[in-house]
Formats: sequence, structure tokens, C-alpha cells
Amino acid sequence: MKNTKKNGLLLVLGGMLLIGTSCQEKPKPPQEPEQEEKETVKPPSDIISIRESKSLYDNYTKNRIAPIMAYEKEMNDDEDFEAARFVDFDYKTMKQYIAYVEQEAKKAKVDVSTFRLYFANYPNKEKFRDGKKVVHPRQNSIFVLPTLMKDGQNMGFYIGADGQAKLIRNTIKGKEQGYGSLENKTQKSQASFVPSFSSPTLLQGDQSLIMNHGGSGPPPETDF
Repeated sequence: MKNTKKNGLLLVLGGMLLIGTSCQEKPKPPQEPEQEEKETVKPPSDIISIRESKSLYDNYTKNRIAPIMAYEKEMNDDEDFEAARFVDFDYKTMKQYIAYVEQEAKKAKVDVSTFRLYFANYPNKEKFRDGKKVVHPRQNSIFVLPTLMKDGQNMGFYIGADGQAKLIRNTIKGKEQGYGSLENKTQKSQASFVPSFSSPTLLQGDQSLIMNHGGSGPPPETDF
């Protein structure tokens, strides 16, 4: 009889334990973090068709490459010279450059209005003034210069030793420092040619925002 009561008590306790366990909430599975839906980027209005790009490429071949080759042959007696057809910068470098310019402009409390690409020509030397190797002597190239809007014009700038934005034209040409005023406001924008570097007045601690030393050369077989 005692065993029967004991077994019955155990059954009751076991049932209560099962009921209590079943009443407990089961742990919820970990939820995956919600991913932000990125807004679809629309193509800029300045994108051109492949057909148009081929036409521009052919125009350059006809109107620029031939005179360059003739000039190099006459001036340097170089039959093997090939005129450069492109300049490229790797994707990570471009992203870093844009982020760096935005960072420095923000610290100087100015807004970047454009990135200006100047045509350039490498010297017929082994090294640049900064000691870097001239990979393609005599080849055409470009350098990139950020601009800010001043008096209705886009003007290239750099960051001075005082942390303020300075106009390239004011410093290179020996005009007044800073970007508070222009000498001749009636002068047209000089975006069509490279500023003269004959009398630089850059100070120690000034920070240039100009990028160059990209890869350049004759066109690869896969393009155009």
C-alpha cells in the first residue's frame, strides 16, 4: 500500500514538472539584422553611348594622335614613340582620393563643387622633382584638381598651413592669399589652360589636393 501511494506521488510530481516545463516560453531563434534597402542609383545625364564614345575616340586619333606622332618624330627622332590614349586610376585610389578631399574640405568649411581634369605632359626625364619615376616620358597625361565655387566661378583650391582653403591661382601667380577677393573680377575663367607655376609661393605645411601618377599608355586591345 505504501509503495502504491509512493508511486502515485511520484507520478503526480512528474506530471506537474512536465506541465511546468511545457508552460515555459521557448527561446526565440536569433533574428537576422535587417538590411537597409539601398536606393537605386539612376544613371547621370552625362553618360554617353558606346557609339558616341567610339566617335570621340576616332576624332582624337585623327586630329591629335597624328600631329603628336609627327612632332615626336621631328623633335626627338623617335620612330617607336606611341602617344598615350588614356589615363586610369584604380578604383580604391579614386574612392580614397574623393573621401580625402571631402574630409579636408569639410575641415576647411568649404564645399567641393567640381573635380577639374587638366591636360598635362610628362617631362623627358627619368624622375619628377619629388623623386618619383617618370614612367612614360613625353607622354600626355592628366591631373585632377578639386574646385570650390567663388564669385560664380569654379576655382581650384588647396589647404593652407592654417587649415583654410586657398585658391591655386592666388598662390601660384603671386596674387593675394586666401580666397576673399579676385584682382580682376571681369576676367574670364582660366579653366582652359594650366596655371603658371613659375613663381610658387607655397609654404611649408600647405597640403595639395591634386592627384596624378595614374596609369597611362597606348590603348589596350580590348577597348575600341
